[in-house]
Amino acid sequence: MSLLAIDVGNTNTVLGLYTADHELTHSWRIKTDTRATADEMALVLRGLLDNSPAISGIALCSTVPAVLHEMRTMLAAYYPDTPTVIVEPGTKTGVPVLTDNPKEVGADRIVNTIAAHHRYGGPCIVVDFGTSTNLDVVSEKGEFLGGALAPGIEISIEALSMRAAQLRKVELVRPRSVIGKNTVEALQAGAVYGFAGQVDGLVHHIIAELGEVTAVVATGGLAPVVIAESTTITHHDPDLTLCGLSLVFAKNS
Repeated sequence: MSLLAIDVGNTNTVLGLYTADHELTHSWRIKTDTRATADEMALVLRGLLDNSPAISGIALCSTVPAVLHEMRTMLAAYYPDTPTVIVEPGTKTGVPVLTDNPKEVGADRIVNTIAAHHRYGGPCIVVDFGTSTNLDVVSEKGEFLGGALAPGIEISIEALSMRAAQLRKVELVRPRSVIGKNTVEALQAGAVYGFAGQVDGLVHHIIAELGEVTAVVATGGLAPVVIAESTTITHHDPDLTLCGLSLVFAKNS
């Protein structure tokens, strides 16, 4: 018996398989296709889960409304008897959302909050490197206090290549030196060291307002690009959102 956790992001969808003891045994990362139908999604899931134990529960969060609609249709058609929790306004998470409009806060940010507080205590900061770079601030009591949003690394590079005729997309890896000797290295230096500096600057400002934190946790698909150059990130937790989904499922089962 196992729990399937599904985190649908704007760029990638991450899936994880948990045992009854909350141990993550398998995880997969696939592209998010906003045009995929419910039947296509079911085929992908069945392919990934071909040799896995029977699914006894499903936990889902999505920041993409079109995909969430098809996911609902797919789950109703192919997993009608499987207990399912979809994280959305009204779902019991145990996380007080202390913002001006709690309903506009992305489900992934709430899920990250519950997982970060569970694993690292509070107050803490979650830095989620995805399509956007999200900094989520968690209180000592596990409340979501708010945070900061910035353009993501990949879309920033894509925008630069589209608007500057002589610049192009480059592989997001650490260059030989921060002083780039060619266009590719210069772009890589700007991305790797620039975004690390952006995160460090935001973290310092948050700590100045909040006080000392127990952890600054990096997650998301693009986290490995910059965490080695950051001076403020203390933990890398690539499965943080999946962990949060498993915790929300437990609260609602």
